[in-house]
Amino acid sequence: MERPAWAPRSIDISVPSVSRIYDYYLGGSHNFEVDREAARRAMEFMPGLPKIMQANRAFMRRAVRFAVDEGVTQFLDIGSGIPTFGNVHEVAQSARPGSRVVYVDHDPVAVAHSQAVLEGNDDADVVAADLRKPREILTSSQVERLIDLNRPVALLLVAVLHFLPDEEDPRQAVAELRDALAPGSLLVLTHASYEGIPLTRERASGTVDVYRDIRNPLIMRSRDDIARFFEGYDMVEPGLVPMPLWRPETAPEDEDQWAFSGFAGVGRTA
Repeated sequence: MERPAWAPRSIDISVPSVSRIYDYYLGGSHNFEVDREAARRAMEFMPGLPKIMQANRAFMRRAVRFAVDEGVTQFLDIGSGIPTFGNVHEVAQSARPGSRVVYVDHDPVAVAHSQAVLEGNDDADVVAADLRKPREILTSSQVERLIDLNRPVALLLVAVLHFLPDEEDPRQAVAELRDALAPGSLLVLTHASYEGIPLTRERASGTVDVYRDIRNPLIMRSRDDIARFFEGYDMVEPGLVPMPLWRPETAPEDEDQWAFSGFAGVGRTA
């Protein structure tokens, strides 16, 4: 297997990665055959996976513009993945020049590619760290340089919490991050769920099995369980809803049915 020039030497290119699989769904080029193979297997059960990822990205862009409109110009995007067109810094900095963005991911390809994309952008940076260790993120030199924790921050957890099983205590990590943020901060979140998928649960669980097989279990939570991540936040209207229904800019009835899989919401700290 040939190693592309952009792939860090330290990574095992025979092991699939969720951020590179996501990149493949979005039509990106920073993925290996092993990632494409896993993605194609997952799509045998849920052919609409690319549509779900596109809906995630579209929601994220609307939420970033909402944050800027609310006067929040600092963004901490954890589980940010491989930068594709219309990423947080592009949306935020075009809406409000000088907006500051720190990306966080534990995938070396995502980090290396983010560094290349952000070169020369003094208001954006990337940290190699893991959502399970909030302290390491909050005390990183990149966060200390760019993010003033005494002012409101938009914390983005887009399509990441469903890779953390309950035994890894994702709620504690989310609470620890919340407690570090100033009043008026925002939590921008999406999460996979069996609710809204236009398939039987049995059929959709085939995709879940593919992720388990590559040792990146996909945890499908109910709407009620996802809502618990917003403890300590006041929900912004319209609450926790399928992605196309969160402050849509186009008619939701024109959306692909797959886009309604899972939930999205934004909360604000008091």
